[in-house]
Amino acid sequence: MRIREARFEDLPALQEIERAAGVLFREIGMPEIADDEPFPIEVLSGYVTAGRAWVAVGPDVDAGPVGYLIADLLDGNVHVEQVSVHPRFSRRGVGRLLIDRAAEHAVRVGAPALTLTTFADVVWNAPYYRRCGFEVMDDAVVMPELRAVREHEAAAGLDRWPRVCMRRRLQVDGLPHSSG
Repeated sequence: MRIREARFEDLPALQEIERAAGVLFREIGMPEIADDEPFPIEVLSGYVTAGRAWVAVGPDVDAGPVGYLIADLLDGNVHVEQVSVHPRFSRRGVGRLLIDRAAEHAVRVGAPALTLTTFADVVWNAPYYRRCGFEVMDDAVVMPELRAVREHEAAAGLDRWPRVCMRRRLQVDGLPHSSG
């Protein structure tokens, strides 16, 4: 598996990956999440243009994406907006490779951490991200832009299930940094 920057022609596949990954939420009693539409092509295009979208592809040069990650810049950190892997390719380290690529990008741009918001009790969410080096953030250290993301999520009804903000501290210039 290799990670590369997403291309505009990848975007319909990213939507399909998101739909396929959403099915897993239906199986654990979260049909509203399963039915949530993926980001529109126009929104995904913005991430490609900004250089903050990566895809995982197999060794075949013509292979399409099997996973993707898009990221924002929030509070000086690189924020993982979405990371999804097609269920046929789960449990193969694809998500971790995508997260590691986002971490490399964060170090390159001088961001001290990766952040994300996720479901606290879904096994492939917060417990998985802990294994990838993230820690749950105490509410007191959540900075304004990340707090606004959580408020938006709550307004959209996502707080029906417990959610958390998480952070993975990075080393910039060989020194560990923390943010917030």
